[in-house]
Amino acid sequence: MKEQDLQKAIALSLIANVGPVLAKQLIRICGGIDAVYTEKKSNLLRIPKINADIAQNIVSKSSFTRAEEEIRFTKEHGIEVYYFQAEQYPSRLKHYKDAPIILYYKGTDIINHKRTMAIVGTRRITPYGQAICSSFTKELADYNVCVFSGLAYGVDTHAHKSCVANGIPTIGVLGHGLDKMYPQENLRLAKSMIGNGGILSEFVSKTKPDAMHFPQRNRLVAMLSDAVLIVESGASGGSMITADFAFQYNKDVFAIPGRANDSYSKGCNYLIKTNKAKLAGSAEDIAKNMLWSKENEGARQTQMALAFELNKEESDIVNLLKSTKGIGLDSIHYRTSFPLSRLSAMLLNLEFKGIIKTLPGKKYILA
Repeated sequence: MKEQDLQKAIALSLIANVGPVLAKQLIRICGGIDAVYTEKKSNLLRIPKINADIAQNIVSKSSFTRAEEEIRFTKEHGIEVYYFQAEQYPSRLKHYKDAPIILYYKGTDIINHKRTMAIVGTRRITPYGQAICSSFTKELADYNVCVFSGLAYGVDTHAHKSCVANGIPTIGVLGHGLDKMYPQENLRLAKSMIGNGGILSEFVSKTKPDAMHFPQRNRLVAMLSDAVLIVESGASGGSMITADFAFQYNKDVFAIPGRANDSYSKGCNYLIKTNKAKLAGSAEDIAKNMLWSKENEGARQTQMALAFELNKEESDIVNLLKSTKGIGLDSIHYRTSFPLSRLSAMLLNLEFKGIIKTLPGKKYILA
């Protein structure tokens, strides 16, 4: 997408009272994002739900400066910007009218992973919840699943940490911009996720983690996930909102049962009782319902190595090898610009770690 069109798309997403549904309607009726900004004000006012303030903001291009600033920010910090009509936009979101028109993502290229699942729950996780979370994520490692959660306190944090520890790709969906981390204590965790997963938001930088943003975040988590697991939850809260969205979107919802008098299991028990969620006693229960079979153990070991042991230069080499079926030393040198002596040492180190291997003709591939 051209930068000028991207600026227009971001600008449209910033106009007050123009949500995803209305933005997509504007783009469709006008004939494209560029046409929205060349349309006469009088014609814009004929479009349902377009009032005088919205029309004036469009014709005056009032949010263009802020959109340009956001583009600079994404370039400086290596953030991908996904427009809803672009090929890179998450495929699971494309058929939802209320999916964001713009997404901001920093991480590895797994946004369209073939199997996705959300693990969510209370911010006040109990030792029981921690044990369940750790057990489920460890078992999930064999099924090649990408885990989504909200990087909040409690179940979210424990799920992400367990995924990192077990080499499972995991993506944190945020209720604020990518220029900050809330809670701040999860900054290091978020950085560790970027090596095998990432962080995602529909909000521009400088957007504060206000309470009204988190239901939007929960909605996005539900949209992106093939299945949703509620580990522990009270009768209300963010995880119950996520479950409701998932139920509305016809996603498979699972819940961990708890004691009848346990306040942190009330939500889970209610979902199971009302047939809004299936009872899950293990990750295998979920896999059977989802028709997921176990996949290559070696690939999981490689993911674990990538998550823990690679520096930036080694990651650059591995990412290059992901896109090839075998590449020689000279080609790697040319495409990375690393000094030959250092490059040879890094390749040898990666081979010792079991992450790459050498083919006949001194070509390198991922192990």
